[in-house]
Amino acid sequence: MLITVYLILALAATLRAVYQIIAKFDEAPLAYSLSLVSGLVYIVATVALLKRTGVWRVVAWVALLFEFVGVIVIGALSLILPALFAHDSVWSYFGSGYLFVPLVLPVLGMIWLRRDRQDQKHIGADEHAHDEVRY
Repeated sequence: MLITVYLILALAATLRAVYQIIAKFDEAPLAYSLSLVSGLVYIVATVALLKRTGVWRVVAWVALLFEFVGVIVIGALSLILPALFAHDSVWSYFGSGYLFVPLVLPVLGMIWLRRDRQDQKHIGADEHAHDEVRY
């Protein structure tokens, strides 16, 4: 479910940003550029969460942390300095234009990665204990 939401957000943010950059970039270059960056990060996060082993696990953590910091910083800036953003970006106002999904999603992703890691440790420990019993 989490990866499905990531995929939907990745496609929505990226395609919307590409359209905005092509059609009206001069109206809000910062907002549209940030939206494209967020969309690309969502794509990377989606792939990394699907794979989530080895280097992909690290990529997932970096993408999720980047997203979370981006939502917090851009969200705060859009409240404090609204003149910077002629139009909303995906992360403006903490993702309110996307029902705050951009704020919640990286947190859920980090929780999921942490639990997945704990599950892998349990599975590894169980297999190791099972191997010891056999010998």
